[in-house]
Amino acid sequence: MRIGKMKQILNIIFTLIPIILFTQEAVINYKEGVIDIDGKLDEEVWNFLPIHTNFYNVLPTDEGLAENQTEVKIFHNGEFLYIGAIYNDTTSKQQVSTLKRDVSIGISDAFVVVLDTQNQQQNGNLFAVNTYGTQVDALVVRNETGYGLNFNWNAVWETKTSVQGTKKVYEIAIPFKALNFTKENSTFGVQFYVRDIKNNSWTILTDLSRNYVTFDLRFTKPFSVEKVPEAVRSRFAVSPSLTIDYQNTGENNKATLKPSLDVQYNLTSSLKLDATLNPDFSQIDVDQQVTNLSRFSLFFPERRNFFLENADLFSNLGTPDVNPFYSRRVGANSNIQFGVKLSGNVYQKTRVGVLNVQTEKDNEVKAQNFSVLVAEQQLSKQLTTTAFLVNKQETDGFSFVNDYNRVTGMNLNFKSNNKKWIGTANWAMSLTDNVVGDNHFFNMGLDYNDRGLQGSFSVKNVQQNYLVETGFTPRLYTYDAINDEVVREGYFQAVSSLRYTKFYNNSKTLNSIRYLNYSNNSYFDVNGTVNQMSHYLNSAVFFKDLSSVYYAINYDDIDLKYGFNILGNGNVLTPGNYENWNLKIGYNSANNQQLRYQVNIQKGKFYNGDKLAGGAYLNYQLLPFASFEFSHDINSINLNELGKETFHLSRFTGEVFFNNRLNWTTYVQYNNQLNNFNINSRIQWEYKPLSYLYFVITDNFDKYFSRKNWGVAFKMNYRFDF
Repeated sequence: MRIGKMKQILNIIFTLIPIILFTQEAVINYKEGVIDIDGKLDEEVWNFLPIHTNFYNVLPTDEGLAENQTEVKIFHNGEFLYIGAIYNDTTSKQQVSTLKRDVSIGISDAFVVVLDTQNQQQNGNLFAVNTYGTQVDALVVRNETGYGLNFNWNAVWETKTSVQGTKKVYEIAIPFKALNFTKENSTFGVQFYVRDIKNNSWTILTDLSRNYVTFDLRFTKPFSVEKVPEAVRSRFAVSPSLTIDYQNTGENNKATLKPSLDVQYNLTSSLKLDATLNPDFSQIDVDQQVTNLSRFSLFFPERRNFFLENADLFSNLGTPDVNPFYSRRVGANSNIQFGVKLSGNVYQKTRVGVLNVQTEKDNEVKAQNFSVLVAEQQLSKQLTTTAFLVNKQETDGFSFVNDYNRVTGMNLNFKSNNKKWIGTANWAMSLTDNVVGDNHFFNMGLDYNDRGLQGSFSVKNVQQNYLVETGFTPRLYTYDAINDEVVREGYFQAVSSLRYTKFYNNSKTLNSIRYLNYSNNSYFDVNGTVNQMSHYLNSAVFFKDLSSVYYAINYDDIDLKYGFNILGNGNVLTPGNYENWNLKIGYNSANNQQLRYQVNIQKGKFYNGDKLAGGAYLNYQLLPFASFEFSHDINSINLNELGKETFHLSRFTGEVFFNNRLNWTTYVQYNNQLNNFNINSRIQWEYKPLSYLYFVITDNFDKYFSRKNWGVAFKMNYRFDF
């Protein structure tokens, strides 16, 4: 009898402890021992931890507490950060969009953790898992308008999920070696949020309005960490790989065998050294093709692992369209022999990045050495400054040749205390042998972000000799199709925007209406003459299920200075003043349906003729087994005496999921502007965390479906942790 009463008393105590602790400061407790990651949360340690709950609504409404609440517990044992979460759903049904790693959880039932381990609101890590246990990890990086995500970053961590009645249970173990932390800082910024795609809702631990992204580090909650680890236990990771590649071009057959080695060493818990030897940077994933009707180059993201750790240190040195370092330039023309990178925090408010890569000589392509030095210092909660040096220099053996291109500069970033204002200022200068003067870049920008109202304004100047051979400055160069030459000209640019949205929380039909979305983008030559003035006007109606109908109007006043072979048929558009306009009307379906679709139609005036365009997108999810996606864009252009052309861009993606470690993906892309029809089919098996086996078949045809080349590749890597 007494034993029974004692058990009742203990049960009451265990029930009250989390409630009492919940009212105290948010703490990541230290607990000894190791738990089994099985998605059950049945170890005794979970009973003694505080509960973090009272999640807020973000979407489809950002008012009040969530109806379906989540309960989260968190602790660490010096080696792993353990997180247990229970989402109180109203159904046992699960809905996910994919079983492939690192695909956005935006259209899946999922739980997300955001960690700012330096608590400086500069950069962080995102870990997400859907209800089928599929992992997503990403870097949270600061950009000129707030924060973005880099899904190409990967870490080794463990997750398990389960469904207990209507409760969705998530259990997560994140090793400290994957995090950037310092012993001196005992406060982590932490955010939890939940995606329930079935009712199209987002709910979050800290209250924020829907105009901010859910991974905005300024809204993380400070958690005090008990007994911050002195250092990580595993300091050394080695990943050898082997690639066997066979390419058949019709006239030449080539088979290659390429071993490579990647090494990462944790000098401290916040400073990492990466090295790569004879790297294989073959593209297992293919770039998504686009139709380019502009006169300038397009940007494609970096996918290569070596460049991804602390990637924001190296990629945020300018603006998206004027960036002094674009890592895809490195190794674009010849193979990389080796690369070394040191990156991370040397102090809580000080980050450094040092990168050195050597490429080899390849026929007429000279051997080059690429170096980048970056130092980032947080001056206060509001101000951060960055200084950098980028150097590209020809080499001859172990000697440097006096053929170089260097870029140095400084950036200043501002964030207001009320989280509504973000400001940026950039200055840079290039140094190139035999080039003097007109070699600077300036930029100033200010963004305002409030619930329902956003605006921005920026001005920049890119001078004619601001040469960044390892960077990205597409507007600086224009191809003159009449004289068959590339012309380099400096310019000024002014950009402004204003957007107003009204939310209808009490409506049974409407979610919101974007009444105004206007932007102006103007370019001037060095004499102040307008080269191009572009206006954009858009409105949209969002329904309760977040489906939408919209229109968009573009108007461009262009002073074309050089000939433009826009149709690719040899008939050149002559210099002169042109007024282009385009009206686009479209509909996007709700994204929580098994069949999702988007359609649009466009009509407008295009230079000395007209353009009729349209697009369609379909996605059918047969999950958890497969997902099929198809899109087609058409641009029919009639330039009268210069000719007519219809550009087709079709994409098909078929994914078959055997489990969340093994999948088969096939891409089919047809782009008659590039005269290319491509098929890429691959089997990917993650047989051990971050250890992969790929088998890839690629086939390329011209637009008349005549084969150009084909190839088969096998790649395998294995990650050792010491």
